[in-house]
Amino acid sequence: MTTEKRTASRPRVTVVVVSRNRRHDLERSLPRHEGPVILLDNGSTDGSVEMARRRLSHVRTVDLGHNLGAPARNLGVRLAETPYVAFADDDSWWAEGALERAADVLDSHPRLAVLAGRVLVGPEQRPDPICAEMAACPLGAEPDLPGPSVLGFMACGAVVRREAYLAAGGFDDVVFFFGEEERLALDLAAAGWGLAYVEAVVAHHHPSPARDPQGRRALAARNAILTAAMRRPWPVVARTVSSAARGGSAGWRGIQAAVRRLPAALASRQALPPRVETARRSLEAWGRRS
Repeated sequence: MTTEKRTASRPRVTVVVVSRNRRHDLERSLPRHEGPVILLDNGSTDGSVEMARRRLSHVRTVDLGHNLGAPARNLGVRLAETPYVAFADDDSWWAEGALERAADVLDSHPRLAVLAGRVLVGPEQRPDPICAEMAACPLGAEPDLPGPSVLGFMACGAVVRREAYLAAGGFDDVVFFFGEEERLALDLAAAGWGLAYVEAVVAHHHPSPARDPQGRRALAARNAILTAAMRRPWPVVARTVSSAARGGSAGWRGIQAAVRRLPAALASRQALPPRVETARRSLEAWGRRS
């Protein structure tokens, strides 16, 4: 782990955006990004690629041709030529000066792999509830990190150290999409990297009102089971399945979907080091008390 040296002429942060059929959101968000921008298009059919190439020449647009899910970000990180990468969704962007501030923090903290920023939601700029959770995280603040230690993050509010992200394998095909951050966070912590919440680094998120709450609950259940199967002890896996079953029809849909992906999850199963498993359990106990 080495501190990245700042140079006057070279950008330190690349913004990586993944999108699929969200042209109108991209038209609003892409011009707001500072520094190099890489757009990975997951097989859009709404003219997103053509729009970006025609109107946003500063954006490097990669047409993937089909939906790779969250792992599309891995290609963006590999293509980036900067030591740090900031993720954004098609409906999010970073506040002015936020990425320069993030780079300064990462420069000063060489063990920091993920800087989890403060996410402000909508035109009202309401802090996302996850921000309060990260700020109050009971894992404490390690002396070589810039804020409270965390074991999770929101991708659209995170800046990562490129070398650490790639060494941990990035996001995976098993989870594919939604909640993809947890397995990566656990693996980074297992490798000795730090993850911390830094309130001074701000991202804006204007989520589309066109959402499918039941579908998202099913995805959350599926991916919680798959992540547990890949990294957690078997009793934790059993409790995760039981929790999904108590979640009604969406939970059962999640269980059924997880079963189909279970062979792939088991093929990459690797137990966490005891210190990381202990930290994860302490977070779960804290969450239940809260």
